[in-house]
Amino acid sequence: MIAKPSSSHPLVRGLATLASWFDARAAQRRNEGADQDAIDWLRLVPFLALHVGCAFVFVVGVSTTALVACALAYAVRMFAITAFYHRYFGHRAFRTSRFVQFLFAALGNAAGQRGPLWWAAHHRRHHKHADTGRDAHSPHDRGVLWSHVLWFTTRRNFATDLQQIPDFARFPELRFLDRFDVIAPLALAGGTYALGELLAAVAPSLATSGPQLLVWGFFVSTTLLFHGTSSINSLGHLFGSRRYPTPDTSRNSFLLALLTFGEGWHNNHHFYPVAARQGFRWWELDLTWYGLLVLAKLGIVHDLAPVPGHVLEGRRTPRRGRS
Repeated sequence: MIAKPSSSHPLVRGLATLASWFDARAAQRRNEGADQDAIDWLRLVPFLALHVGCAFVFVVGVSTTALVACALAYAVRMFAITAFYHRYFGHRAFRTSRFVQFLFAALGNAAGQRGPLWWAAHHRRHHKHADTGRDAHSPHDRGVLWSHVLWFTTRRNFATDLQQIPDFARFPELRFLDRFDVIAPLALAGGTYALGELLAAVAPSLATSGPQLLVWGFFVSTTLLFHGTSSINSLGHLFGSRRYPTPDTSRNSFLLALLTFGEGWHNNHHFYPVAARQGFRWWELDLTWYGLLVLAKLGIVHDLAPVPGHVLEGRRTPRRGRS
C-alpha cells in the first residue's frame, strides 16, 4: 500500500499554494494557524506582476486603438466598482434585478479587486470603525503605504467576513465570484489579447495586436484602476476639504472625484453614506451618479436614494416635522 504524502510534504504544500491562487477558500485554509496580521508576501506577487506588465508598453508600442481600449476598460470597470461594489453592495443605495446585480458584480470582479462580498464587507467595516484601530486601511494608523496597498495582503484581511454582508451572501452566484475571484480578470486578459489578434487580422489599419491590447487594455488599465480606487482609502483621508465635521478624517477632493467617477467627495459620503450620489452639490462632478441616472431612465436600476434636504443643510437628522 502506497502511503499518502502528509500535509507537510513539499509536493502537498506546493499544490496547496497553487490552489490558493485560484480558490480563495483554499487560500484561507492555507492561512490557518499563521500570524493573521502578518503580510502574506505571496499575495503581493500578482500585484507586482500587474505593474511589471505595464513596462511592456515599451515593447508593444502604442496606438489610438490601444489607448481607446485602455480608457474603455478603465471606465467600465471603474463604474462597476463605484456604482455597484461600493454604492450598491456596500450601501444598498439603489435597487436592481438579480441579473444586473450579477452582471456588474462580474464586471467589478474583472477589476482585480477581489469579489463583491469581500469588497463590500470590508467597506462596511470601514464605515463602522473609520480611522480607528479597527479600520483595516486608515492612513493614520499604519501609514499611507499600508492604507494604499499592504492592508489587503494580510491573512486576516484576506478572508471575507460574511457577517458584515448577510443580505448579499445569500446569493450563490456572488459567493462563487468571491471564491473564484481570478476568473473574471483572467477572462478579461485573454479577451483583450484575442481581440487584438482579431483586429490585427481583419483591420490592420488599426495598427494593434494581441500583445499590445493585452498590455494597454488589461495591465495598464487595471493598474490605473487599482491606484485610483485605493487613493480614496489613503489620500481621501489626508488631502482636501471638510464640509462636514465627521468623526473620521474623510475629505473632499475634486481631483480624486474626477479620477474615481465621484468617489473623491469622500467627506460628503462619510457624512451620509446611503445616498446614491456623492457629489451633493450640482458643481461636484459625480460621473457615477450621472451613469446611474441613465440606467434608471432605462429601467435597469431604480429607487436611487436621494440626498435629503437636512443633509444639505449640514444636519444628520431632519428637524421635527420635516423630511
